[in-house]
Amino acid sequence: MTTARRKLGDFAERIAAEHLVSRGYRICETNHRTRFGETDIIAQKDDTLVFVEVRCRRGDRMGTASESLSLSKQRRLVNLAEAYGLGDDSLPQGRRIDLIAVDLATDGRVLSVQHIEGAVWAD
Repeated sequence: MTTARRKLGDFAERIAAEHLVSRGYRICETNHRTRFGETDIIAQKDDTLVFVEVRCRRGDRMGTASESLSLSKQRRLVNLAEAYGLGDDSLPQGRRIDLIAVDLATDGRVLSVQHIEGAVWAD
């Protein structure tokens, strides 16, 4: 991943975390990595553990950020969420996977932040 792309991702993840905190979520972890992949943000609200995928797009040439979540990435997110904290009875039983889509203008201005609760689910 290029440095510019990583910086863009970090920027979007900071926006997403601020969005969540402003809505009463507690950030538990960021960039949780396992050998199976990475979860951008793990947060908790009430009795629900929320796994958050952050997507960002600059300009609309490649579509919107919310349109960029592939089926293979969705499957990976489900597997990561199901495996997280196995055997840890202190974690909330409620779980869901949300998407936060950050769309930017070509000059970097934030155009929109869209939070889609329950955007991904197991079949």
